[in-house]
Amino acid sequence: MTAPSNVPTGATVVGWREWVRMSALGVPWVKAKVDTGAKTSSLHAFDLQEYVLDGERRVRFHIHPWQASDEDAVPVDLPVLDRRPVRSSSGHVEERYVVQLRMTLARRRITAEVTLTDRDEMGFRMLIGREALAQGFLVDARQSYAGPRPKRSTRRRNWGRA
Repeated sequence: MTAPSNVPTGATVVGWREWVRMSALGVPWVKAKVDTGAKTSSLHAFDLQEYVLDGERRVRFHIHPWQASDEDAVPVDLPVLDRRPVRSSSGHVEERYVVQLRMTLARRRITAEVTLTDRDEMGFRMLIGREALAQGFLVDARQSYAGPRPKRSTRRRNWGRA
């Protein structure tokens, strides 16, 4: 599919949902919803524990990379960038940890602020918001998985059908 003529030069087109890689964290693939209504990206995280190491605030947590599955929990330890109130789509305000994550979205490596929250009941374990998308992405809501995806066995495993 060709991009419309008003697409900024160098923009990467993504669909309304995409596969994201976070290789540095040991998460080869996670499904993400691309959400222009959300300012900041968010990631499903659980067992959050804040601590201080050499004067730096850090947070330990785990990620469940597969939809609707508790398998293959990935432990993560990152510096805390901030704690801030975030209003969910339901209107509930929750104070969340904010971390910076390096990720690959549609073959582009970016660093984005990501809030950590329990997205276990949500359709996607990750949400990509406007701040991340402002790094040269254009959303085509007609497309789904415009960027690369994992092999079929990984995609099937994501829905518990290994």
